[in-house]
Amino acid sequence: MSTAETPSTAETPRSSPDEPWPVRVVSQKVGAWIARLGWVWVDGQVAQISRRPGAATVFLTLRDPSADLSLTVTTNRDVLDAGAPELREGARVVLHAKPEFYAARGTLSLRADEIRQVGLGELLARLEKLKKLLAAEGLFDRARKRRPPFLPRRIGLITGRASAAERDVLTNARRRWPAVEFRTVNVAVQGPTAVPQIVDALRALDTDESIDVIILARGGGSIEDLLPFSDEALCRAVFACRTPVVSAIGHETDTPLVDHVADVRASTPTDAAKRIVPDLAEEVRLIQLARHRLDRSVRNLIDREAHRLDGLRSRPVLARPQVMLDARASEVTALRQRGGRCLDHRLGAAADELRHTLARLRALSPAATLTRGYAIVQRADGQVVRAAEQVATGDPLRVRLADGELTATVDG
Repeated sequence: MSTAETPSTAETPRSSPDEPWPVRVVSQKVGAWIARLGWVWVDGQVAQISRRPGAATVFLTLRDPSADLSLTVTTNRDVLDAGAPELREGARVVLHAKPEFYAARGTLSLRADEIRQVGLGELLARLEKLKKLLAAEGLFDRARKRRPPFLPRRIGLITGRASAAERDVLTNARRRWPAVEFRTVNVAVQGPTAVPQIVDALRALDTDESIDVIILARGGGSIEDLLPFSDEALCRAVFACRTPVVSAIGHETDTPLVDHVADVRASTPTDAAKRIVPDLAEEVRLIQLARHRLDRSVRNLIDREAHRLDGLRSRPVLARPQVMLDARASEVTALRQRGGRCLDHRLGAAADELRHTLARLRALSPAATLTRGYAIVQRADGQVVRAAEQVATGDPLRVRLADGELTATVDG
């Protein structure tokens, strides 16, 4: 519930602990403080209507859809018939009321003098305004959406008790994967108590470590019936979940705000089961197909390698390996013979060259000159005498001949 006015009051002085106030004094002062609040406009959802036959007073229970809070509203039957003659439980209303405190019971209630039922156009305008607010805060951001696991260990399901949505999810999920496990939490999916129950169920499943994904499912309905799934508190609770949330609300054309916040939006509860649980028959078919492709690839590889081995074995080098050895042996023999011939030729040429060199040396050698009758005369110090002036009378000389040597003395 929301109010359009906020009263301003002066602070009430506290009593001393030595002089405590009686309960009636407290009730009187609270009643006096509330009496000064004045008239306010209040927005809420009708949780209960009590029309007593023949009574002029009608009692309403007004509930805040976003909180576990309600207030009793009293009004005149004429006021209700004039402002909302077709008012039913679950409808959204705006009423002009004055808070009243009943001191005998210590309860707070509202006394309304005007009641207006919120129309569809106004509801849609409020939803569009809330949608823009949540989008601006990033609750619809695709970057934060998580992908559910391929095969969840356990699925949390929040839906109405014995509803068609629960039956569709469970039946289709178990048909696709018979071993799938569910933890189902039945809640009210419309009316003033729907939002608190759904939020509590979300928190309970989100704290369960065995739950891998949460499905929020409901069948189709009017905009008013699906209104709890566009509630701000529920949208924020879905956004705060650590576990991926799948929204399966209504039919494909129904798009409550929780569809934009959830990690995955399913068009129907049946579609949610198909999105969360893989089809066992299809997975078996894919596995068989993959195995067949693998077997075919292995067989093709083996056949290709077998053909390759056959080709290698059919080559002459493998069919008659001695042919390669014989060819190499012939090459080695030819190289050895060629090397021998080259070495003999080099040695013969070197011998001829050596003989010519020796002949030249002998022709140019002093010994060869001595053999022709010449001699070499040397002084005692070994110096060769080339002129008579190099010696004097009485000097000993050494005469070297071709065969031996002589000693002589200069006479003159």
